[in-house]
Amino acid sequence: MAVYKPRLGDAFEDTSSETAPPDIETMRATASRVLGPDDGPGVLPPALAELDTLTATLRGHLELLVPEVEQAAGPRPRDVQTYCALACVGEARRKLSVAPRPEFESRVAHARRLAWSLNALCDHHERLGGAAS
Repeated sequence: MAVYKPRLGDAFEDTSSETAPPDIETMRATASRVLGPDDGPGVLPPALAELDTLTATLRGHLELLVPEVEQAAGPRPRDVQTYCALACVGEARRKLSVAPRPEFESRVAHARRLAWSLNALCDHHERLGGAAS
């Protein structure tokens, strides 16, 4: 009888080839909590603790959606739509690489920029025929 000897890292390997599609509805709902229903500058910002949570959630959504949009667009732009989607991916990556200043207003502005990028990526994902949950 053979005895199974686990290797280091066995518990963490993802052997499934399929991943769940991004939850576009949840992503849009998170963005709207920062932007408000009219996407205007007059929306009251969330409290500091909630802002930090929302910003981290927006970052996570962007980190999940960027590769999805990239994959849906393909390696080379074949039309204006895919070119715009890849430009939006680049812009989202730049926004993810920026750390806001510690002032509250700067952190709110940063969260709103992330939310606008997330909404744009959701639009591109849907236009390029990406799977949605």
